[in-house]
Amino acid sequence: MSRRSTPFRRAADAPALPADTGRFILYCLRDFRKWLVLMLLLEAGQAAGSILVPYAIKRLMDGVAAGGALVETLKEPLLLFAALNVAEILFSRASGAVLVTVGPRLRQKTARDLYAYLQHHSAQYFSNHFAGALAHRISETAVSVNHTLWAILFDFWPIVITFGCTCGLLFRAHEQLGLFVAGWMAVYVLISYWLATRCQPYAQEFAAVRSRVNGKIVDAVTNILNTKQFARLRHEREQLDTQLEAEVRAGRRTFWYMEKVRWFQFIAAAILKLGTVYYALTLWEAGSIGAGDFAMSASLALLIIGDARNLSRRFLEFFEYLGNVANGVDALVQPHGIVDAPGAEPLRVTQGRIEFREVRFGYQPERPVFDGLNVVLEPGQRVGLVGFSGSGKSTFVSLILRNYEPQSGQILIDGQDIARATQDSLHRQIGLIPQDPTLFHRSLRDNIGYGRPDAADADIREAARMAHAEGFIEAIPEGYASEVGERGVKLSGGQRQRIAIARVMLKDAPILILDEATSSLDSVTEQAIQDNLDRAMGKKTVIAIAHRLSTIAHLDRILVFDKGRIVEDGRHEELLAQRGFYHRMWAMQAGGFLPEDGG
Repeated sequence: MSRRSTPFRRAADAPALPADTGRFILYCLRDFRKWLVLMLLLEAGQAAGSILVPYAIKRLMDGVAAGGALVETLKEPLLLFAALNVAEILFSRASGAVLVTVGPRLRQKTARDLYAYLQHHSAQYFSNHFAGALAHRISETAVSVNHTLWAILFDFWPIVITFGCTCGLLFRAHEQLGLFVAGWMAVYVLISYWLATRCQPYAQEFAAVRSRVNGKIVDAVTNILNTKQFARLRHEREQLDTQLEAEVRAGRRTFWYMEKVRWFQFIAAAILKLGTVYYALTLWEAGSIGAGDFAMSASLALLIIGDARNLSRRFLEFFEYLGNVANGVDALVQPHGIVDAPGAEPLRVTQGRIEFREVRFGYQPERPVFDGLNVVLEPGQRVGLVGFSGSGKSTFVSLILRNYEPQSGQILIDGQDIARATQDSLHRQIGLIPQDPTLFHRSLRDNIGYGRPDAADADIREAARMAHAEGFIEAIPEGYASEVGERGVKLSGGQRQRIAIARVMLKDAPILILDEATSSLDSVTEQAIQDNLDRAMGKKTVIAIAHRLSTIAHLDRILVFDKGRIVEDGRHEELLAQRGFYHRMWAMQAGGFLPEDGG
């Protein structure tokens, strides 16, 4: 089904970005309309001032040829000549000042709106796209919107003014001369456009190959230590050489085509120069035009060649900018997978009761993970989820977080359907400690206090102490002000996990989800943190996913999942006594952990 035939879902708080490239660019420009009109006028003035200089020279030559008092005769042409040069300077620099004012703001607005729109995409969208690629798309699209506008304002619009003024001046001098140059312009523009469209596939292929080479280099550099460890330095160089050779071939195809374009440009320029000068000379010799008109014609021919010579390249760059914008819009401005329902209300959690009511869900609807799932987690219960890989534990949690939406049924928290609540209010009521936590490249203080921006330093330190993070933080020279690196790479896995635990403890949400929250910790530290977690849980409703069954054996209740069904439900001792599925998993534990499957 085409994108246009389905309703375009957009979050209410998201910018109303159009999914069409042209309309998207116009949307980005709408706040700058007055500035753009001013720039059009200034660029028109600058181009006209430049192209009218030969007319002033014609007036000067006509004055000299007329004889008489040169001072009086040439006074007006000289003033015109000076005024045109001054106008060219003033108009161009005024346009430059507007560009300095508008350019950064336009890029800022485009990037800000794209990021604001991106924020509302679902978890499934982000799982299907690389974070680095999305960030690059935002930056590249914002830059390309600017470049598209500048190409129109500073490349094509001045050429339109230049060609128009030239034709007007030459028609005024002699109609046939004007027709000759106008005909040359029309043919030149059409052929330049055609050549640019023919060259575009070569340029796109070259860009794609360059992108692959960059990706290969990034991959090789990222894994340089593995390369050394396996003594594969020569192999990686050979792999890169293969990619670089493909880049050379693609580059040669593009550059040879561009060389053909330059042959056309130089030949066309020569035709214009020779044709205009010869024709003007013939007309002057016949007495149809004066010496001033002859000089003006030659000067205009030289000036418009300078503007027109790179027209094919400008068309090609313009198409490239439009292509970048189109790619960015196509990747980023997609329908939002999950949006707040009309009239959605904030979720109010007073007890923490969670209910799944006839929930049917599948990542692919025809292959459901849950088919009519019913279960209730009572307020304040601490519930463990166990089961082999793929049994539905993570899906259960993802549905509570509303990372995905069920195809049918309801998920209720304190009797409120989470599908009718705002997503922000839902997430404020849930604390999540993931198995592989990621941190912002910010200070430890900022990371711990992220869920409670107004938290005092004493509260942040207390949360760190309860998560057994205080010791290693104070051992760092900069302490809580120390930055953790991209995704927390400056910290070990256990240190990142302790910061994530501290962050959730400080947030103090009424519902707590633990996804192997202490899997990266040694047993002594794990037990100490587990005791603090037990105290922090208080009256919260707690959901804990575990592969190490001993970490959840003390909880109030354990749900055993198998192929999307809850096959057993009870306390640890009760489930062992049943000698069923849970008992078999308990007996199968290897080193305290469950195997991947029950085979």
